[in-house]
Amino acid sequence: MACDISAGRIEPCKTSNGGLKAVFIINYGSFTPTDVSYDLVDTDSIVEITSSPTAYKYDLKGTSTFEQTITSSRENGTTVFGQTLTLNLKKLSAKDNKQIKLLAYGRPQVIVEDNNGNFFMAGLIHGMEVSGTISTGANLADLSGYSLTFAGEEPVAANNFATSLDAAGITVVVGV
Repeated sequence: MACDISAGRIEPCKTSNGGLKAVFIINYGSFTPTDVSYDLVDTDSIVEITSSPTAYKYDLKGTSTFEQTITSSRENGTTVFGQTLTLNLKKLSAKDNKQIKLLAYGRPQVIVEDNNGNFFMAGLIHGMEVSGTISTGANLADLSGYSLTFAGEEPVAANNFATSLDAAGITVVVGV
């Protein structure tokens, strides 16, 4: 049967860290799922995106998270992976306001980099919907910035990258 597992898992060493380092946002439609090539052995790992999309890098510090929720239905014979990326971006600016507006209008695909050097592709097929708040805070120590939630549903968990983003054919644009 195609859904039978094929490996076990030993208890790993305690060398993993939580948190996110950066996200790389790609405009939806810059590539299609058929442009994605996968590793021949680890068939869930991306090795290349042949259309060479551009990804805009957002550095992160602090409380940003990425979670995936698995929902399976025996009655319907379906499994869906809900993907939720929560970003807290400090400091408001007119330039950022424009980019946040464009994110909300679109449905970007997002590469998430965690603090362990892993890269995950969220919203690969359907993209992600963006919602959130723009806040000045009430007290001097409050966040003056953006709290954004990217939400999507995909047929598989966010794919890992088997290579660097550059080697995968992605052009990364770093902010100023």
